[in-house]
Amino acid sequence: MNCLQDTDLERLARRRAGAKLGWYIHAGVYIAVNLGLATISAMSGRHWAIFPAFGWGIGLLVHGIVVFVLTGGGGAFENLVARERRQLAAQKDPW
Repeated sequence: MNCLQDTDLERLARRRAGAKLGWYIHAGVYIAVNLGLATISAMSGRHWAIFPAFGWGIGLLVHGIVVFVLTGGGGAFENLVARERRQLAAQKDPW
């Protein structure tokens, strides 16, 4: 049983690490692309680059909330899962 739990923990840890890495990549691409757009915008004399940065920034913010708050370590989701595990462990097996 302990081996199964270790496997489950490893899978969960890898999934969380992958989600966090995905957000870091998303943030890096956001910064690189928006710096490029800001440069082009400044060279053209018009300041239009704020609009795609703002829109994409909302998406990046939502992605970060999902990764770090809802499913991240110690987040609301993990607290609910832990509570359900405790309740299930406390119940007797009806079979």
